[in-house]
Amino acid sequence: MTDWSNVTASGHQELGLKPEEPPKSKCVLGFIPVIYYSILLCVGVPVNILTAVALSRLASRTKKALYYYLLAVTGSDILSQLFIIFVGFLLETAVFHRDVPVLLLHSVSAAEFAANHASIWSTVPLTVDRYVALCHPLLHRQISYPARARKIIAVVLALSLVSGVPFFWWSDMWRNSDPPTALDTVLVWTHVTIIYFLPCSIFFVLNSLIIHTLRVRKTQQRCQEDSGPKSAPPRRLGKTTAMLLAITSVFSVLWAPRTVVVIYHLYVSSVHRDWRVHLAYDLSNMLAMLNTAVNFFLYCFVSKPFRGAVRDVLLLRGPPLYIRRTLPHPQAPTNASISSLYSGNNKRSQRDSIPLSPRRTRKPS
Repeated sequence: MTDWSNVTASGHQELGLKPEEPPKSKCVLGFIPVIYYSILLCVGVPVNILTAVALSRLASRTKKALYYYLLAVTGSDILSQLFIIFVGFLLETAVFHRDVPVLLLHSVSAAEFAANHASIWSTVPLTVDRYVALCHPLLHRQISYPARARKIIAVVLALSLVSGVPFFWWSDMWRNSDPPTALDTVLVWTHVTIIYFLPCSIFFVLNSLIIHTLRVRKTQQRCQEDSGPKSAPPRRLGKTTAMLLAITSVFSVLWAPRTVVVIYHLYVSSVHRDWRVHLAYDLSNMLAMLNTAVNFFLYCFVSKPFRGAVRDVLLLRGPPLYIRRTLPHPQAPTNASISSLYSGNNKRSQRDSIPLSPRRTRKPS
């Protein structure tokens, strides 16, 4: 009679596992995530730094709130790349294999979530600003200015930092073999609501209102052209609005797989046990982190002023060049004043040199 229990126990002892512990899922991708994140970090950080320098020049030159919001998005992307990709994926996972103190591991996890929330929620004030600019232009002139934009950005960053504190207790999906607890359920749903469902709902509503408003104005303009004289041209889908739609659409597409996989891990199958869920989780994280490096190419494709600012940065053209182009020296006379002075002196000299007409000369008596 064969003793199956002894064979099973010896098999688990040879594998180094406990009898009741299921085998851990393997990483199918191998070293591909390490190579991918290394390339993404080496490309994304310099590109985002270049984007930040170009946007800071545009913000200081134009004094538009739009560039301050874009600058906040870029700075948050840099923080996400440093905390999530460099510290989280490369150092902790690839180099140290999660063999770090638990306090440090959870502290880095809270910093990762805070940077992630800041990167996503910095786009929300940008969307609101574009909605007000297109749908309520008079109100936009009153409430949109750099000082208020900086205050809004500071509030968003502070709230993002506070929202990352509860994720200090986030469980490691790769390492934790226990079933999700009530705390894990609350943290997962809080996470997917903050990073995806709530911002995507705001993006969808405001972008729909923007497109609807532009369509209504275009229809009204066509009716006015058919019934009467031509009036001012309607507002079209400008490049700034197209850039906003591209940013929000790319975010919604790249972050959707990770949201689905996290919820699937919570209710259906664990990343620790199923290699297919493990694979899906790795691929979804790679897609989500790609969002931190694509905005530069969207800006270059849409915005001509941004391309000019990037060109000036790469050619080492400083801000004084713009000042010399636009502002004259305060003590030097302008071209208009010189020309008017010259024309006045010329007319005065011509008037003095013209002799009196003989008709106007008085005859001697």
